[in-house]
This record gives sequence, structure tokens and C-alpha cells, in this order.
Amino acid sequence: MKLVDENNIEKYNEFLKKHNRCNFQQSIEWGKVKAQSWKNEIVLAEDKNENIIGSISVLIRKIPIFGYLMYSSRGPVCNIHDEKVLKQLTEGLKELAKKYNAFVLKIEPDIKSEDKEFREIVTELGYGIKDNAKNFSEEIQPRYVFRLDIKDKTENEIFEAFQQKTRYNIRLATKKGVIVKEGKREDLKDFHEIMKITGKRDNFIIRPLEYFQKMYDELGEHAKLLMAYYEDKPISGIFNIDYGNKVWYLYGASSNEHRNLMPNYLLQWEGIKYAIKEHKDIYDFRGVSGVIDETHPQYGLYRFKKGFNAEFTEFIGEIYLNFKPIVYKMYKISEKIFKKARGIIRKLKGEVK
Repeated sequence: MKLVDENNIEKYNEFLKKHNRCNFQQSIEWGKVKAQSWKNEIVLAEDKNENIIGSISVLIRKIPIFGYLMYSSRGPVCNIHDEKVLKQLTEGLKELAKKYNAFVLKIEPDIKSEDKEFREIVTELGYGIKDNAKNFSEEIQPRYVFRLDIKDKTENEIFEAFQQKTRYNIRLATKKGVIVKEGKREDLKDFHEIMKITGKRDNFIIRPLEYFQKMYDELGEHAKLLMAYYEDKPISGIFNIDYGNKVWYLYGASSNEHRNLMPNYLLQWEGIKYAIKEHKDIYDFRGVSGVIDETHPQYGLYRFKKGFNAEFTEFIGEIYLNFKPIVYKMYKISEKIFKKARGIIRKLKGEVK
């Protein structure tokens, strides 16, 4: 088993950033963001000359009663159809599981659901596949996303491909005097205050300010905060991550005031323009629900992202290695009970308010 350490960390960083399957959640920096709750190990695959040809970053956490859980978000980074590389990584992951006495490894790759070749390879290597999730709450990472291909395209080409209503709203925000500026660390307070308003309005729990500050500090130059202002007052913002060949829209916040000025459309356009300027391949809008129904509570988010002419992408879901079947079965039962209880508590709190 070959792991990333102080001797090959720069070599790994270079490999990750240059790979077309680069993902910020596979980075050293992201491991540091998660360090308070998770230990981070990165398994490598190498050729005979010790060149890195594959990698997978794993977060490891002790779950009371059950033992250690291993989780990888958006790995592996390699030629996903090279069975030898995937086998080498899998053997390393099994060794890592023995080191921590883990009961399961869960991976949520950014690999399209229709990729039959990858499915066949991982099945042959002993992985199970859980690919029936539809809503955000069913997995850690969204299975359904919108991705905008911007490789070698101009601003005008991208803009003209937007839906007519999206183009109109971007122009409206500009015409009405909405200004977008790149935020600094101190602006995270304004962003977080608006995020609290968003969470209350749309009924979701938000992370504390310290988490956003931790991301900003650890990600450094990769963190991009954009804030929209109207009459010098912050009214909305987005937190993006620039890593390798992609930019990800990670968090968004919008005030209840001045929503009619369409600042969220202008913010996304500014984020896309930045990605074009930096010669990225993809602007990733991240998650939407897989239930495409106008009556679904998250349909508005789907419609908003669809307006930018991004590709609606379905990923394979979760693949996993079950090291201790009985323990994992009990863990899944307890997880379902916990989620149900948490939902009831949230509902009761809502009724009290």
C-alpha cells in the first residue's frame, strides 16, 4: 500500500491538479477542512517507474459502537476504465481497511450512471453499487448535478446558449444596479448572515461561520467568494472552489430583500466568466433533486440551474466494499432510525416556531 506522505505530497498535488478527473474533494486541502472530524489518508497507484497513475483520498472516522467507517467523495482519480489501476487502488484500500479495522468503505464517484464499463470493473473487483437515491438526503454527495462545459468557449458563446429568461435576468440585475465583488475573509460574516436567512426560508440546516472560515483558510487561493450588492448593501453571495480544470459552485445565499433584482443570476454569470477567464473545462453547479416534477419542493433549484444550459448529469451513486456485513447491516438500520428521528425533531421545532 502506497500512501501520500511528506516525501511525495508535492508529486501528488501536481498529479491531481493536472488530471482531467481532478476534484477538490480529493485534495490535501479538503482533507484539512475535514480534519476536525475525519482522518485523511490518500492511497496511490504507481507504475514501475513510481509515477503516480491513480489515487483516491479517503476520510476515516470512528463511529461509536460500530467501529471505523471509510468514505471517499468523488474518487478515484485515474483512468476509470483501466482495470489494473483500479485493482491496485482497491488492494491498497483493503490494506487501509485492515489498518483501521474498518467495517465499510463508501465511495461516491463523479462517474456517469450509464458507464457500463466502470460498473463491470468495480463489480468484478467486489464492490457493491447503491444507485437508487433520488433526493439530497439519501446520499452525502448529490447524485444529480448540472455541469456546464466551457472548454475553449468564449463568453459570448456561453451567454447566447443560456435560456432567454436567464439572459434577461442577468441583464436586469445589471440594469437595476446590482454590483458583484470578490469577497475577502471578513466578508464571510455577511455571507453567513444571509445564509442563515436562506436556511430559514428554504428549511435547511446551515453550517456555522467557523466552518466557512476554515474552508477559506485551508483552501487558500482555491476559495472564491462572490458577493452581490445593491446600494452598497450585501444581498446575496456564492462560495465557489477553483481547483484543477474545474470550478464548483459550492454554497449560495440570498436575502429575502431585493430578490426581484435577480442577483443570483448575475452571481452565477460572474462565476462562469471567472472560470472562462481561467481556461477551465467545467463549471459545476452541483446538486439538484433527481425528481423532475414541477410539484417537487426543489424543482425551483432545478429550473434555475437548467436555465444556464448546463448538462443534467446523473452519477453512478454509491459504490462500497462491505468488510463486516453484519456490522454494516446494523449500522444502516441505526442510520435510518437516526435520520427519521432527526426529521421528526426538525418538524416539531418548525411547528413550535
